[in-house]
Amino acid sequence: MTKAGSKGGNLRDKLDGHELDLSLSDLNEVPVKELAALPKATILDLSCNKLTALPSDFCGLTHLVKLDLSKNKLRQLPADFGRLVNLQHLDLLNNRLVTLPVSFAQLKSLKWLDLKDNPLDPVLAKVAGDCLDEKQCKQCANKVLQHMKAVQVDQERERQRRLEIDREAEKKWEAKQRAKEAQERELRKREKAEEKERRRKEYDALKAAKREQEKKPKKETNQAPKSKSGSRPRKPPPRKHTRSWAVLRLLLLLLLCVAGGLVACRVTELQQQPLCTSVNTIYDSALRGLRSHDILRWVLQTDSQQ
Repeated sequence: MTKAGSKGGNLRDKLDGHELDLSLSDLNEVPVKELAALPKATILDLSCNKLTALPSDFCGLTHLVKLDLSKNKLRQLPADFGRLVNLQHLDLLNNRLVTLPVSFAQLKSLKWLDLKDNPLDPVLAKVAGDCLDEKQCKQCANKVLQHMKAVQVDQERERQRRLEIDREAEKKWEAKQRAKEAQERELRKREKAEEKERRRKEYDALKAAKREQEKKPKKETNQAPKSKSGSRPRKPPPRKHTRSWAVLRLLLLLLLCVAGGLVACRVTELQQQPLCTSVNTIYDSALRGLRSHDILRWVLQTDSQQ
């Protein structure tokens, strides 16, 4: 078995014009780097080797026009196989292919195709046909291209459908989130209003209690409860007879003034004055009237003796 590295130095020797024949080389790897260095090699024969897969960078050999991969062990082609846009002739006889990559539909230049002796998917096998002659192989290329284009369209449609489903699901999720956020905002708003109402009721209750306290009689509000030791609260000073005492004091003051004047008119030299004469006359008349009463008689006698 010859490795790609050991064969790389002989590739130019095998290049015959535009054709490079690597068939029956017992290859299990494709010398892609060496092939890329030979842009004039538009025809490549890799048939009758042991290739099980092609590397992804193999699809960079866009200068290829004819490619023979028959009688290998390929199970699948690279996903970007459609990059070989100049490919016109493709031989995939006797491999282990079941399906073709969707990018196969991009091989618009393909004119000839052989898919015989592969365990193809039944639908793909029916489309490909037998390919027993040149005409059937050309029909195979045309039909397979049309089929793969339809598959590509279906896959794109399915992709768009899934994308639309994802977008709808995202919209529903966003709408659900918005509804949830609105519900949470409404709940917070309601809780805030309830808290405000509760505080208002507490304030009104305190205000009403204060008003009720102010309406109680002053005697009740000022009366302090008895202490545990049994001591009574200090009583406030009485205020009921304040006005009566003031009147009495005024009368006593007037009586003292009258008595003083009377004494002055009776004892001092002022008794000869006209005013004192009148006062003495009134006093004498009053004394005569009072002497008729037994109750004051003794008091007046004592006064006369003095």
